[in-house]
Amino acid sequence: MSALTSIKNIGPALEKSLTEAGITTAEQLREIGADEAYQKLLENGARPHFIGYYVLHMALQGRPWNDCKGEEKKSLRKQFDKIKSGSFDESRSELERFLNQIGVVQVDRK
Repeated sequence: MSALTSIKNIGPALEKSLTEAGITTAEQLREIGADEAYQKLLENGARPHFIGYYVLHMALQGRPWNDCKGEEKKSLRKQFDKIKSGSFDESRSELERFLNQIGVVQVDRK
C-alpha cells in the first residue's frame, strides 16, 4: 500500500485530513475517486474550498494543481457546489457532525 503523499500534489496537510476522514492509502483514494473523497472530507468537518476540490481531481489525474481551466473548471465548480450542498451544513454543530459520522444523525442528501 502506498502513502497518500505518493500522489503528486498531496502534501502532509491534505494527507492528515484524508486520513482523519478514513482514507489512508493512495490506492484507497484512487478507488473511491475525488468526489467521494471530498465528500468524506466535508462530512468529517473540513470547510469547503473549491481550490482544494479541484486540486484533488488534478492530483488523481497526475496533473499540476493549477492545470484546471476553462470549461473543465466550470464543470468541476458545478460538481463541487452539488457535493458541498449535500455534505456540508454550517448550521450543524461539531457534535451533530460526529453523530452523523457514526450513523446516529442522517445528513439529508439532495
